[in-house]
Amino acid sequence: MRLKINREAFVKGLNTASKAIGSKSPIPVMSQIKLTLTDKGLDLLGSNNEIAIKTTIPFMIDGRTIISDYKEGGALVNSRIITEIARRMEGESVTLDIVDETIIELGDGKSSFKLNAMRFEEYPELDLDADGVVIEMPSKTFVKMVEQTAFAASNKEQRPILTAVNLEAFDSKIIATATDSARLSRKEITIDKLVKFNANVPAKVLIEVAHLIEKESDLLISVSDKKILIAFDHTLVTSRLIGGEYPNTHNIIPKTFNFFLDVNSREIIAAMDRVSLLSIERENVVQLKMSEAGVEISSKSAQVGSASERISTFAYTGDDFSVSFNSDYVMAAIRAAQCDDVTIAFLGEMKPFVVKNKKDDSLVQLVTPVRTY
Repeated sequence: MRLKINREAFVKGLNTASKAIGSKSPIPVMSQIKLTLTDKGLDLLGSNNEIAIKTTIPFMIDGRTIISDYKEGGALVNSRIITEIARRMEGESVTLDIVDETIIELGDGKSSFKLNAMRFEEYPELDLDADGVVIEMPSKTFVKMVEQTAFAASNKEQRPILTAVNLEAFDSKIIATATDSARLSRKEITIDKLVKFNANVPAKVLIEVAHLIEKESDLLISVSDKKILIAFDHTLVTSRLIGGEYPNTHNIIPKTFNFFLDVNSREIIAAMDRVSLLSIERENVVQLKMSEAGVEISSKSAQVGSASERISTFAYTGDDFSVSFNSDYVMAAIRAAQCDDVTIAFLGEMKPFVVKNKKDDSLVQLVTPVRTY
């Protein structure tokens, strides 16, 4: 393989594919990035056996030549090393030349490197086919779904199923649900296809895909029994699904409420952020006291002291009521609502409460209160 490639495009491709490669892979070949030059462009593939990312750098982008002076072929090279070299080079373009399948020569006219490579054939075969149920979704819809749900998934491996976002499709809709057992986020989106599947997708994979999407386009999403594949803009990401049955969360969201607080999102987030500075002893727990006369957020610490702040812009319906909760969870839920004003609806003491955007019935955020003494 031989080619001359625009350095900026090469670095971008390396950064994308290398996101799937673990920092410490027990299998040496999985620390390599697979470079393949075909008649469509330069394919870059990285994987850690759980997730794989393949991105293609085409010969031309917007009428500009990206790859020239080329000969088709392939090689395996250490992902971290080649990415750092390409990133630190100063030339506008980089030349790559494979020598005897075991040496890659890189240069930009000023710097030159010779890197040890592995034989192209040593890389394992990966399933990169779109099989199972296939749907299309606007990238804007996908990104919003991920932003509004994935943060509520657990980051603790003790219960792997809770590190997933459950995607349940039936009729013409998909319901995305994430929970870490203390909070829950659920988003419903409508699609123009009758499909049925139930998949537990690692939340970190969905977050990574959302970060990789740079422009509005349609995503192709395929879901089978074992994997999900998401393709967009010269890139595809495939991941194993998390096995097991997702907890039944359909009946835990209250149908009726007794107390309603309408409040400005930015004001209540800022107040909680300040007051929670003194709640260091108990995971950022704050207390919210509400009445028609006023709304106050407070916290106290036996070691540090206490803090309180009154909310100036609000509308409250119900009897006097107070509740304590993890402020990080509620702030995240309010941000996910993506609106200027939110409604927080309560059923009763120690009952889960919801954070809602009045203009968006497709999203529900639920948080469990914390008992204080």
